[in-house]
Amino acid sequence: MSSQILIRCEGCVPRERSACGYRDRLISREDAAAHPAAWAHAVDIDGSKPHYHKRSTELYYVLKGEGTLVLDGAEHPVSEGTIVHIPPGVVHGARGQMRVLVIGIPDIADDDYYEP
Repeated sequence: MSSQILIRCEGCVPRERSACGYRDRLISREDAAAHPAAWAHAVDIDGSKPHYHKRSTELYYVLKGEGTLVLDGAEHPVSEGTIVHIPPGVVHGARGQMRVLVIGIPDIADDDYYEP
């Protein structure tokens, strides 16, 4: 098997608190040697704080549930099957009960998290 291949499931890694709720770190910076381009976390939205990134783009794909994404102050309803592209510099946060696959491109470093 190639060292570039990574297969990981929810429950195989510890859950942790994040700025948006609780996440399962499916691909993270610890995997960067083999997968430097991005990370992917499954996040249960819970108390998401408005924030932005100067270098990274995020993709949010709603796996289940529904709620609202607030992007630069504008509210956007989302539900299962919705994907949202959030470019660098866009202040974003989420409300509602939903599980979201969040992909950061490139990997969102600790020094690329800002609160407005």
